[in-house]
Amino acid sequence: MKLPINPFKAQLAKREPQYGIWAGFATGNAAELVATFGYDWMLIDGEHAPNTVPSIQAQLQAVAPYGCAPVVRPVTGDANLIKQLLDIGAQTLMVPMVDTAEQAQALVRAMRYPPHGIRGVGGGLTRATRWDGVPDYLHTAHEQVCLIVQVESRLGVDNVEAIAAVEGVDAIFIGPADLSTGLGHAGNPSHPEVQEKIRHAIDATLAAGKVCGILAPREEDARRYLSWGCQFVAVGIDISLLRQAALDNLARYRDTPDTPAPSRTY
Repeated sequence: MKLPINPFKAQLAKREPQYGIWAGFATGNAAELVATFGYDWMLIDGEHAPNTVPSIQAQLQAVAPYGCAPVVRPVTGDANLIKQLLDIGAQTLMVPMVDTAEQAQALVRAMRYPPHGIRGVGGGLTRATRWDGVPDYLHTAHEQVCLIVQVESRLGVDNVEAIAAVEGVDAIFIGPADLSTGLGHAGNPSHPEVQEKIRHAIDATLAAGKVCGILAPREEDARRYLSWGCQFVAVGIDISLLRQAALDNLARYRDTPDTPAPSRTY
């Protein structure tokens, strides 16, 4: 059995726009439904959605037959959690709140086996090895893992050049909600100061020869960030899409003048 190809990493190498969707329902059934929509990639969220390692594995299994590449976001960059996620078959991780190059270097080590890292060996216990069905997995696994680090604070943006320069970091992902909040503009990622920081982070990432991504469910934001050089953009959130569709549907039948507008916090 061959080492499974990482479809997300392969897509990044094409240097073409990749449109993604956030998967927040934390079930295999919902993730499989989302995987049929035609998005290039989906983010299985373990930071803010109620996911566990077993529920993430169920979603990886559910979406495996489809063309929507899974990206897993752990709640933290803890090396032990990263080990578990890699062992259940996650190949692309997006780690939140990376503020320094030292943090990024530690994450690279957590993704790799010794002598280049500290990842523990699970062997036949792990889905990643197809239960020892992939020959020479220990020497080839690094070829198909992909590390995305999230820059979403003032400190992270200040250090983005050094973070992007870390060997083993494949991409930088910008988090507008946390960044805007940390800059004193909570709920307003469109504030000029926030936009200036986002543009700087994108430019620095591209200058380092790395790929940049961002979350932008509003079309005008997504198109602007794509024009600035972002390659992989999450243009929808499954929970938000369901909420808005349900509100719009009900408004057809009931006079609801106070129907909330789509959320701007992301």
